[in-house]
Amino acid sequence: MTTEWRWLERFRLQLELCGLGPTETCVVLSESASRSSIVETALLAAQSLGAATLQVVMPTPANTGPVALRSTGTSLALRGNPAALAALKEADFVVDCTAEGLLHSRELGAILGAGTRVLMISNEHPENFERLPHDPDMAARVARGHEMISAADTMRVTSEAGTDLTVRLAGSFTAGSTGVTSGPGSIAHWPGGLVLAFPAPGTVSGTIVLAPGDINLTFKKYVSSPIRMTVVDDFVTDISGDGYEADQLADYMAAFGGKDAYASSHIGWGMNPAARWDYLDLYDRSQINGTEARAFEGNFMYSTGANETAQRFSPCHFDLPMRRCTVELDGVAVVREGRLQGELARRPAGDA
Repeated sequence: MTTEWRWLERFRLQLELCGLGPTETCVVLSESASRSSIVETALLAAQSLGAATLQVVMPTPANTGPVALRSTGTSLALRGNPAALAALKEADFVVDCTAEGLLHSRELGAILGAGTRVLMISNEHPENFERLPHDPDMAARVARGHEMISAADTMRVTSEAGTDLTVRLAGSFTAGSTGVTSGPGSIAHWPGGLVLAFPAPGTVSGTIVLAPGDINLTFKKYVSSPIRMTVVDDFVTDISGDGYEADQLADYMAAFGGKDAYASSHIGWGMNPAARWDYLDLYDRSQINGTEARAFEGNFMYSTGANETAQRFSPCHFDLPMRRCTVELDGVAVVREGRLQGELARRPAGDA
């Protein structure tokens, strides 16, 4: 698939919002498994802005098993390669087009520490970006949500389906994803619209119940029958349910043979009003990476696997966006039954 003007125009705008211009050096980072239309569009968009643009293309590492990997939560392509890292650290701006993204990678700290800005472009069909335009109001609300989670001591999540999870937020790393970088050494994920925390070790306990219509983004499908997960001191200790999906989830995690496969990763909620939970069946699985499902407004997302705050880097990774949950920070609801509350809710049209 080659690029099209409507994609190029949208990518150019996003790079402009991140401040990319003719005085800067830009590296488009990809790997052999990257979506070619995304890489081509990003490269042309950066060049159209006058940036001194070059490509770094890494070979995608072999999958040595034991299972198929379609969501590791982080790109493994850099593998500490000193030449590639040198190029990324010397650049003003990196467009990350790797299949999984650099967010949880071991190399990210060194890249950001050099002052490089990084825009991760999710491995989606390019049409996904057409439907999710930049929304300044969402960006402002995400920033406020990030302030709120950063100031809170405790997050509690409940649902009528049976979820009751408590997260102690002291020591966690928090972030708000708007899709736009915020200065030297910053990273953004496009599409944006998430507020999340990477909890410190031993701070997550309770019960997660995935209800019908919730989403398993590793398997890229909707849950059809309830799955119950018990979480004790960060780790999933039991998975049960009436349907085959509970067994599928449990067997996949067990295949990795290590405790970290069951660990909590990041936890937060979605705030993008243009993102939809119901889009998944409209694309082939090979055409999506699920970022829209992670960001749809009012979802609560529980994730397992990589969490650099807790020094865990397991390749077993699940993002599980859930509908109709209530999320409280220090007893105050920021999401109630899947709807944003208070300052985080969208203002009615025409409000100043």
